[in-house]
Amino acid sequence: MRGEYKVPGGKLVAVTVRFEGARIVDVRIDGDFFIDAPTDAMADALIADIEKSLESVAGEPVASGVPGTLVASIARAIARHPETCLVGCDAAAIATAFRRAIGRVDERVGERVDGRAAGQSDGLPSDDGRTSDGWTSDGRRTPDGQTSNGRRTSQHVRSQSAVPQKPVDPGHEDTEDAEFARRWARLLPELTLVHDIPRSPGEQMRIDEQWAREVADGTRRPTLRIWEWSGPCVVVGRFQSIPDEVHEDVARAEGIAVVRRSTGGGAMFIEPGNTITYSLYAPLWFVDGIDVAASYRLCDRWLVRALAGLGLDVRFAGLNDIASSHGKIGGAAQRRFPGAPRSSSRSGVPGQSGVPGQSRGPGAVLHHVTMAYDIDARKMARVLNTSAEKMSDKAVRSAVKRVDPLKSQTGMTRGEIVDHLLDSLRGAVQ
Repeated sequence: MRGEYKVPGGKLVAVTVRFEGARIVDVRIDGDFFIDAPTDAMADALIADIEKSLESVAGEPVASGVPGTLVASIARAIARHPETCLVGCDAAAIATAFRRAIGRVDERVGERVDGRAAGQSDGLPSDDGRTSDGWTSDGRRTPDGQTSNGRRTSQHVRSQSAVPQKPVDPGHEDTEDAEFARRWARLLPELTLVHDIPRSPGEQMRIDEQWAREVADGTRRPTLRIWEWSGPCVVVGRFQSIPDEVHEDVARAEGIAVVRRSTGGGAMFIEPGNTITYSLYAPLWFVDGIDVAASYRLCDRWLVRALAGLGLDVRFAGLNDIASSHGKIGGAAQRRFPGAPRSSSRSGVPGQSGVPGQSRGPGAVLHHVTMAYDIDARKMARVLNTSAEKMSDKAVRSAVKRVDPLKSQTGMTRGEIVDHLLDSLRGAVQ
């Protein structure tokens, strides 16, 4: 049994439950959410802990009902991982997906459940975000009697469900843009531009992570790479379930590879002539001290400005989409890599020496974007399995109608757009 929940303004989380008779024996979580963690093992540990919390809470036969501490149990699991942040969903969203999976309720968190207001006595969040036993749905502990306006504990927020909105204060926006400009001014003199050769989908995934780790270790300069694809594929996010996102039989029949990238987010349908993809491999200092949502705006600042130079009304949409007034242009994903100890004094990067045991690489942020230049809507609809829940908070009910390719917006060839993007940076790169 599988249940899904799309967080309004956030991401989709799904829970798959396996039964033996009336008893739940296995729980698996997937979705297009993100996890910001120092290592893969730490991200995997968070998922495993949440799954165990669901299994333990649901240990009784389904007929007896789900214990009222469901959200609180998930929140405690999230709180046990202080260096790992779940982005795009939270404990309440996971609980809703789980409850839908077991068929107990098909209502969103915050609506009435079993005749009670959600959050009052069912372990679901109340109006101030607290569960009935004092845990917030993002993994924070609140003392008895404390409201959302009261003093918080010193714990970090472990999850972000709805995407933080960009401030509307013009003064704040000006300050943010000035800070972003300062960071780009520092990065550009060190940046290497690469218009890469065509690579297979599998090789693209390997190269992307390899180059990010090399920047993290200090053995590669900061790099911006424009990809070229040698064949069609579907690229699924790290935490997605391939059978639930892709019609695999159709993909095989049409010669479309299915690969998994190292970042979270949703599935992307790729055709070589219809897609423009780039990756930025930057040192961690580039995104230091800003939240996840701001880091997406920072990394794509150059792209938005370059597209605006083509006369497009370009904006950021949600956490990781780039859109115009006509529809979505593309989607982004990112992850961070810690620096490894340097084993040689020749790092290959100016100004960075390596002394074993005394220094580490700078770490890196990998940020990549795939944009639609053109789209074969019928083929994409045949290959991708887009659930109704995923589209539940969109203005349209079709993934195809959400996308407005660059070809129709600009009238330019793909090559002309790629050249324009590269030219927008060449003047500043040494």
